[in-house]
Amino acid sequence: MNFVIKHFNELSTTELYEILKTRSEIFVVEQDCVYQDLDDNDQDAIHVFCWNDSGRIAGCLRVFWKNNDEAAGVAQIGRVVTLEHGQGIGGRMLHEGVRIAVDKLKAKKIYLEAQEYAIGYYAKEGFEVVSEPFLEDGIPHVKMERTTA
Repeated sequence: MNFVIKHFNELSTTELYEILKTRSEIFVVEQDCVYQDLDDNDQDAIHVFCWNDSGRIAGCLRVFWKNNDEAAGVAQIGRVVTLEHGQGIGGRMLHEGVRIAVDKLKAKKIYLEAQEYAIGYYAKEGFEVVSEPFLEDGIPHVKMERTTA
């Protein structure tokens, strides 16, 4: 599985459409959660995604500076989603997202907000829980961080 890595400005309209379609299918439809996906972070993000044999985005995530503050040195990974579950796409994609934060952005720390059921998934890549659970759009989440040094 080959991952495509592009800044928002490099995405084709088809790529952007398919990324948003996959995110909507999983986060809104499958999880039955109405929320505002378009949050103005996509434009400043590096997007990591892969295609399946049917021409769909099989998985995607984005990496960007937390709070749009490059000087703080904290990258954020978000909108991590896989259309095809149980095939290892998510783990490989998350590893690639971490690599982008470390190698391209030179982040000192990586931050994310994980759905509580996925803590173990992120822990495999070195993330640790740094908050009590909280509700985000009606779904339990935790804040997680990983230092890069």
